[in-house]
Amino acid sequence: MFTGLGTIINVLAILVGSGIGIFAGSKFKEETRELITTALGFVTLLAAADAIRHLWNKDFIGALPKGWAILAVLASLLLGALIGNALAIEKRLEVVGISLKNRFDPNGSSPFVDGFVSASLLFVIGPMAILGSISDGTGAGIDLLVLKSILDGVTSIAFAATLGWGVAVSALPVGIYQFAWTSVGLVLGAVLPDYQILAMTVTGGILLLGIGLRMLKIKQVPVGNLLPALFLAPMIAALLHNFN
Repeated sequence: MFTGLGTIINVLAILVGSGIGIFAGSKFKEETRELITTALGFVTLLAAADAIRHLWNKDFIGALPKGWAILAVLASLLLGALIGNALAIEKRLEVVGISLKNRFDPNGSSPFVDGFVSASLLFVIGPMAILGSISDGTGAGIDLLVLKSILDGVTSIAFAATLGWGVAVSALPVGIYQFAWTSVGLVLGAVLPDYQILAMTVTGGILLLGIGLRMLKIKQVPVGNLLPALFLAPMIAALLHNFN
């Protein structure tokens, strides 16, 4: 397995899903798509649990003062929430999507453009694209991107059934965007010690928990506003490490 495989799978899933949608998408009922999304929500919760379990990793616990591992994650989430909320990241992402849609196809007159813009924003704008790509880059695995690929593939079927080949072309910006974040993860994985990577992994697991709750329509957690926690976690872990 090589770095970037997760994004390649994601791109292929969008292309295959778009092809299926164009030729047979009308045969997929809305209830079927919702049930698949619910199943993926459950699996996302499992992925969250798999990441959060590293909170008890011996390397992570041993690198910090006794009992402070959970405090490192808590501090990351609290500070990240304050920063993300102040910057209104979740709202800004939505505004960017609306602005691009209005700029390229304000009247929805072109199915191709409408499909390209709408699908690109849906597949790109979201915490799972960032979390999964960074996880791939750091060598933590491609599980998140595989989940995202399944979800994107199913969604592209529905989109392409009505909006055509523009949905398939959206695979291009998805690939560029996720490869960029994978590169960030690759750099971080090369320069950060294991305990800092584990701090990012656990914090990312909490964010995944929020994504799972959203997919299951239990609670609309503004996960975008928590994204700064992902980058604060290794810094806070390093700071606490000095007191060990």
